[in-house]
Amino acid sequence: MPANSVRILSALLFRVQPQAVGCSKRMAKKKRKLTRAEKAAKARRNAEFEIIFVNGTQKRVRRRGQIEGMTVEEFIRANADPIWLHQNEMWEYMEPEPPDDGAESIPAGGEDETPF
Repeated sequence: MPANSVRILSALLFRVQPQAVGCSKRMAKKKRKLTRAEKAAKARRNAEFEIIFVNGTQKRVRRRGQIEGMTVEEFIRANADPIWLHQNEMWEYMEPEPPDDGAESIPAGGEDETPF
């Protein structure tokens, strides 16, 4: 009997699967490195989105806009003047101005009072 037919016969009888030389079923594939374009795309994605948990699952949502490390609302509160806030209809951010002392106040014991 030729050697080739013995291998085939033993494979049929013992149900042995022939394996390729140098490969094993148990070894995992080696992870490849990312290219420059893939790294740049990943960095852009991570800068644009953040991961939050909703009902035990991860969700990707867009990050809130920031100016100089502050959120947009905090930046507006810190730097906007009342005229700009009024022009952009942001009255909830406006604070009342303190009254001027003595500029237009009516004197308490003035000359215009009529004695009775």
